[in-house]
Amino acid sequence: MNRILYLHREIILQISGNSSFFTSNGSITTPEDEFFHNRLLRMSPDITHIGGVVWPVFWSNVICWVIVYLCICNGVKSVGKIVYFTVLFPYVVLTALFIRGVTLPGAWKGILFYILPDWGQLKKPKVWADAATQLFYSLGPGWGGLIGMASFNKFHYKNLRSSIIIPLVNSGTSIWAGFVVFSVLGFAADRSGVPVGEVATAGPGLAFITYPAAVSMMPAPNLWAVTFFVMLFFLGIDSMFVTIEAILSGVVDEIPACRTRKKLITFITCLVLFSLSIICNTEGGLHVIGLLDAHVAIACTPLVCGLEIIAALYTYGPRRLSADIRFMTGRPLGRLWLVVWRYIVPVILVVITAYSLKDAAGPAGWCVALVSVICIPIYAIQLLFKSKGTLIERIRENCRPNNEWGPADPEMRHLWKAAINKNKNRDIQLNNLDI
Repeated sequence: MNRILYLHREIILQISGNSSFFTSNGSITTPEDEFFHNRLLRMSPDITHIGGVVWPVFWSNVICWVIVYLCICNGVKSVGKIVYFTVLFPYVVLTALFIRGVTLPGAWKGILFYILPDWGQLKKPKVWADAATQLFYSLGPGWGGLIGMASFNKFHYKNLRSSIIIPLVNSGTSIWAGFVVFSVLGFAADRSGVPVGEVATAGPGLAFITYPAAVSMMPAPNLWAVTFFVMLFFLGIDSMFVTIEAILSGVVDEIPACRTRKKLITFITCLVLFSLSIICNTEGGLHVIGLLDAHVAIACTPLVCGLEIIAALYTYGPRRLSADIRFMTGRPLGRLWLVVWRYIVPVILVVITAYSLKDAAGPAGWCVALVSVICIPIYAIQLLFKSKGTLIERIRENCRPNNEWGPADPEMRHLWKAAINKNKNRDIQLNNLDI
């Protein structure tokens, strides 16, 4: 029976059961879309209308930050124990959802849609930009998390092996998750009598609208829905652990006095980050998140990675870097790695950054892109002011290792100096390092 519904100050006409709606502007939407955007988020028309705080979202954010603080306040060892569960549990859920998904009618329609390539899409720059965004988000280069976590490894840890295994496992997990998602989307498309391409959506809508709507058609929908969202929660919490621990590691390394007050520093860090996140709890919060996604992950992160390449390969130098890696791992660094790092990776990063900044969303996009990296030139200028000599001399002084550079452990530092003295063929001398 048709009836008039009033949602979010709009008149909505239900046209058939609970399958779709006409909104007041003439567009068609679904009940799941209406609930997520209008009832739950109370989403504003655009980013210029931030609106008030959406209190259910705000308190959910508070709970997340409290959980994060309680998990990381005791240091990286407690985080490691918690991560054993929060990392492995999503794999259990993915396996269960995969088994359930492939047994549903129509699942193979979704899987075929997923694995059959559309080569024409490769001509679109946005496809490559989206792929780069996915890699920067999932692998985490340029965010500090990888470096922060790696700093807790043993000195002679086999980093090269991990550098290969981690991307392979990450990509494999993403591909596996794609089978989980598209098997259920194929089932939903089969039930609705529409092509899979009309069911599949991008962005937050896939996780919070499309996939839950498909799950609601499955037997025992509440069980699968709860399991799915618990998995998403753990994945998000894991990301927060790593990112915040990277910030804390940087603060403690720069200010050694903070080591005795780690819990207080952790609390202050979480409080500051929570305060900054409140804008995402407003009616325009989803627009803000979209702005951050578009200009931090795909523009600023490649820029940071590019600066890291310059610091490691062009300032510190490939010979020094190769010698250090050989000293730490016991294996020489192949020339292929140096060629890729010095020439191929910088070109890719420049193209990605230029493409993103070209499409910056006006002043807001440029502000987001600049604010997230402005601390880098500020810190560099500060070092130049503290140095002595002419401008060229100051730049040269700050573009080479100082007396403090080297392993933190005294024993390893002594062995490292001895290795440098013996490494005459690679032209790394103690007088060049100012040690």
